[in-house]
Amino acid sequence: MTAVEPELAPQRDADPAGGPLSGVRVIELGQLLAGPFTGRLLGDLGAEIIKVEPPGQPDPMRDWGHARYKGHSLWWPVLSRNKKCITLNLRLPRGQELLLELARRADVVVENFRPGTLERWDLGFDRLSEVNEGIILARVSGYGQTGPYASRAGFASAAEAMGGLRYINGFPDSPPPRMGISLGDSLAGMFAAQGVLAALYKRDALGYGRGQVVDASIVEACFALLEGAVPEYDRLGIVRQASGTSLKGVAPSNIFKSRDGKWMVIAANQDKLFRRLCEAMGRPELADDERFATHLARGDNQEELDGLIAEWVAEHDAAHIDRVLNEAHVVCAPIYTIADIFDDPHFRARDMLLAHEDPEFGEYVGPGIVPKLSATPGAVRWSAPWQVGAHNDEIYGELLGLSEAERHALIDEGVL
Repeated sequence: MTAVEPELAPQRDADPAGGPLSGVRVIELGQLLAGPFTGRLLGDLGAEIIKVEPPGQPDPMRDWGHARYKGHSLWWPVLSRNKKCITLNLRLPRGQELLLELARRADVVVENFRPGTLERWDLGFDRLSEVNEGIILARVSGYGQTGPYASRAGFASAAEAMGGLRYINGFPDSPPPRMGISLGDSLAGMFAAQGVLAALYKRDALGYGRGQVVDASIVEACFALLEGAVPEYDRLGIVRQASGTSLKGVAPSNIFKSRDGKWMVIAANQDKLFRRLCEAMGRPELADDERFATHLARGDNQEELDGLIAEWVAEHDAAHIDRVLNEAHVVCAPIYTIADIFDDPHFRARDMLLAHEDPEFGEYVGPGIVPKLSATPGAVRWSAPWQVGAHNDEIYGELLGLSEAERHALIDEGVL
């Protein structure tokens, strides 16, 4: 390969109707969840996402999960919505050249390979920067790009364990459970997207002019959520433990079972909120009881207080409790299943249950866009394509200018 002069990504006009990241082009490498979730978040906000899959080895997410509808996974179309899918063999020199040509025209590259993989293909940040000094490389990995564990394979389950989340989840003296989602992957994707936005702001709005590496570790994304656990251990030697359905010393803040068998969260651990709760329960005297009158006193008498609230909740149906406490401006909520979410008008009013049109099986409901911007909101522009390399002609033909004959030759060579 011949050396090329470094250059900034070309400026593209943003479409005001296309979302706040309209005009930003992102090359998404990697498979499964953490890196692709980063791409999905950026795509929801209007970025052009070009997802790269090896020819003959498509992203396993296309077939991931046990739930099937008309023979298809229902995870893939949500994770890969708003993306353009191409094939490219990064292990071949010609494939590496084409990736550099894409990077020359892009703002961001997102990858979630094991650290060192891009460097083995001569596609590390230094090489990408040679063709585009404005490129931002977002790297999502289990343990980060440096450190003694950098070379380890990393999945969300292991990262949640080593990042401290798993130990404090569940009940004391019980095996630490996991969430029913790949939480660590999603957290890392969110931090990676946050880093990309910060790097874009530094490059463009603050005039830095150059790109940089965003190093997002799944372990560190989990670790970042531990609140005061770090200084508690450092200064006091406290090892925070699993606390079941409550937080030790914070009361009332727990779940309570209603007369009709539904679980309700009630959180009234501030003095004013607690007084409102007592009045709504018909027990105003509890607010002045020395056992419960202050935050510290309620923490010391947590079990007794929770027992009193549980007795009241057990006498009423969940709908009644929800209405009475919300009218009293006390924080409470029923614990919803996905079916409950579909039945609640608030989620539809907030466009959190959006109709998608899948090219294979038609209309389905997928999750809405978070967060919501008033002037340039994000949008679901299309559902994920099922055809591997569905956008090869657009990207290689229109963007890179390769002829049809050239594209067919690259397919024969195993590059596309």
